[in-house]
Amino acid sequence: MHVPGATMCALILFFLTGTLATSSWSFSDASVVIQRRGSGSASSQKKLTPSSPISEPLTLGSKDILKLSLTTVDDKQPKRPHQAFLTLREPSTGLEDSYQINVKESGRSNIELTHKDIPLQFLQSSTTASKPLAASLVIASFGSSQPLKAPAFSLSITLADASTPLPASEPPPRHSALPEIHHIFKPDPTSPHIPITVFFGAAVFVTLPVLAGAWMSLGGNVNHVGEAFKKAPFAHAGFLGGIVAMEIIFAAYYVGWGLFKALPATAIAGSIVFVSGSRALGEVQSRRLAGKR
Repeated sequence: MHVPGATMCALILFFLTGTLATSSWSFSDASVVIQRRGSGSASSQKKLTPSSPISEPLTLGSKDILKLSLTTVDDKQPKRPHQAFLTLREPSTGLEDSYQINVKESGRSNIELTHKDIPLQFLQSSTTASKPLAASLVIASFGSSQPLKAPAFSLSITLADASTPLPASEPPPRHSALPEIHHIFKPDPTSPHIPITVFFGAAVFVTLPVLAGAWMSLGGNVNHVGEAFKKAPFAHAGFLGGIVAMEIIFAAYYVGWGLFKALPATAIAGSIVFVSGSRALGEVQSRRLAGKR
């Protein structure tokens, strides 16, 4: 079958346009209502479409609630986009603010606005601006679908009392150098006064004769000292010397040593006391088993 050239070109263009055409985001069933808080009365419902925004400006009073509802669609199918915002723009200054629209999985969306949601700059400009705020809808998502930014309506803001001035807006935070910080550290810990140290040191030394007397009364025998050092001289000498060394380390730490200087010395002295003490006790046990008390 022979196909004319013009028909062939038309078919090629048809397939090319069908291939290159991409879906786009839009909305449907959109309406806006201004309702007064605390009452069931509301203004008439205003309808809008992506191509025909609401022509008459809407007025939002200090006790009113603006309710916008719509259905987001992708390629004419209800779908939830990744982003959906209602943007307000002040025409004279170009200041904008966006409000996130609550969107369900079915595409049904809604948002409510009151005076407390509107920036102070917009409220201030409402007393001097000659034009209302321009509201537009922004819908976009991941993928190849084209985003949508369409004008929706114009919004005039009325204050409860126009004669009462609004509070001044706070300046935005600026990243700059802060005042210099001067650190004040606590003074280093000091040892107690010398009289207190001497008193408690003397109290410790006074108990030594008491301990010696209690040891003698319990059957201590000084006559076995020579025999003990003869059988295990290094064990007894290391044990007693380790105990004396521990006391010296504690005294040095109390006077001026640091913790990281005292800990290694304590570990060495403690190891000597443990090893030599076990052997010294073994020698004492051998004499006890021999019946020497």
